[in-house]
Parts: sequence; structure tokens; C-alpha cells
Amino acid sequence: MTYILSFIVAFGVAAIAGQILIPLLRRLKAGQSIREDGPTWHMAKQGTPTMGGIMFILAIGVAVLTAGWEDLLRGSRNHLYVFLFALVFGNIGFIDDFQKLRHHANEGLTAGQKFLLQLAAAIVFTVLLRGSGYLTPNLYIPFLNVELALPWVVYMVFAAFVMVGTVNAVNLTDGIDGLATGVTIPVALFYVGVSAWYGRDDLTVLSAALAGGLSAFLLYNFHPAKVFMGDTGSLFLGGMVCGLAFALNIPLVIPIIGLVYVAEVLSDIIQVVYFKKTGGKRFFRMAPLHHHLEMGGWSETKLFCVFSGLTLVLCVVAFLGVMNRYPV
Repeated sequence: MTYILSFIVAFGVAAIAGQILIPLLRRLKAGQSIREDGPTWHMAKQGTPTMGGIMFILAIGVAVLTAGWEDLLRGSRNHLYVFLFALVFGNIGFIDDFQKLRHHANEGLTAGQKFLLQLAAAIVFTVLLRGSGYLTPNLYIPFLNVELALPWVVYMVFAAFVMVGTVNAVNLTDGIDGLATGVTIPVALFYVGVSAWYGRDDLTVLSAALAGGLSAFLLYNFHPAKVFMGDTGSLFLGGMVCGLAFALNIPLVIPIIGLVYVAEVLSDIIQVVYFKKTGGKRFFRMAPLHHHLEMGGWSETKLFCVFSGLTLVLCVVAFLGVMNRYPV
């Protein structure tokens, strides 16, 4: 049961790391800058330590190397590919966070810079998975249990679009205390179940590490948050969510298990388009969706519970949709 060890190691490392990292971030004055156009009560969060995603990134790395070393010795490297893929996104987020702290602003890298870096990472990862033999251009459709054959070029474009879109959707979800963490924990548990069901021990270890690291981080990130994950953490999480889906060759499951992510990014797009088309009118009170509901009276705790609970239900449904992918 190496996945249990992986969960425990990741939880322990992240929990201990929090005790060291949070005071260090405070001393370094690595505090979050709050958007002035956001909810006014969020200004009280000004200065809360950010870049806390380092806690669970470190924890997952340690868990993969300790609980997953036998898989590495056997030549199975897909869990390492996924972790490194997510780590690239985490590094992009780290640079973005560092730029924000350096300039004492809420904006770091430009949208164009982040897009190009993310696109490059997505292309390299897809090529690596193709070389491993696990990724095929046959797009599996959940519930129908059929595959749609695509040309490799078309599949590569599709993969890049989904990966970059997922990463940024997860990033948008990280707007209130504990939300991205709480939503991604059931997603991680979904991947634990699917990986184990498919006999992919290496990815089971990685998914369990993700669940363990996030569970410990939630101790510090739940409302009222003692630390934020920053773009360092949210971009890394986005990389893990889409990376595991592609490593298991079930990318179309993302809109199901990640419905909250999708709703968040769609609400933002609708708001921008509507604002431009109507000359300044707003479709939502505020975007993304969690801010709209927050402005309508929902507490951060209620948002956490509803969005995380909904994701848990969707993950159970999604598992039923992919469990027959391979004959047992």
C-alpha cells in the first residue's frame, strides 16, 4: 500500500514545512497584495504570506522520491514526468509571485509571457508522454466507453489548449481562503482511485501525495487563512490536475471533475465579453463566480463547503464514467 505511505509522508512534510515557511515568509515580508477592485472586506487579508504552495510542492516531491522509488527503479517515470510538468508551472507561478512582491503590485508576468511559457511546457509534456507509450491520439469518451481517433497534430493542439486552459482555470479558482485547496483534494482522491483501478501504481503514489500535501496545507489555508498558495501553488495544482488526466489518457474527464474550475473561468470570460459589448455593464456582480456569490452574501466557509462537496460528488460520478476503460 505505497499510496498510503505517500499520503502520510506528504501530509507530514507539508505540515512541518508550514511551521517553518510561514514565519519565514512573514520575516521576508512576502505578503499578498489585494486587488482594490475586489470585495472590500478582502483588504483585511493584505499582507498575508503568499507563495505557500512551496509547502505542498516540497511535500509531494519528497513523497514521490520515498514512496515511489521502486517505480523509478522499474523504469516507470510517468509520475516523475507529471510532477516535473507541474513543477514547471509552479516555477512560472513563482516568478510571477516574485515579480509581484518585488514591485509591490498585484500583477507580475504579462499574460503573453505566461501563455508562451505554459504552451511550451504543455508541448514538451505531451511529447514525453507520447514517447512513454501511454498517451495515444485516441480520445476516450467517458460513459460511452468509446475512443475517437484523432491525427497526432490535432491531438497535440487539443492537448495544449486543455492543459493551458486547465492551469489558468485552477489559478482563477484560488480567490478565497481554502477554495482551490478544498476543490482539488477530491480531484486528487479521484485520481488515486482511477490510478489504482487501472493498475498504475506510479500515478497512484503521485495522486496520494497530492491529496496528502493539500490536506496538510488546508490546515493553514482554511478560513481565516494563515497563508496563501500564490501562483506558485495554483499553477502547480493546475499542472497536476491536467497532467494526471493526460497521463491516464482520460483528458475529457477534466470538465466533469473540474466543473468548478470551468465555471470560474467561464464566468470571467462572460463578464469581460458582456462588459465590452454593453459599454460597461456587468453580467455578474463580480467575476469570477466565487466573488459573485460572495457579493451576494455567501461566506467563504459556505463557498468552500458547497464547491468542495459538489466536486466530490462529480468525482464519484466521473469514476463511474471511466471505470470500464480497461477490462479488469
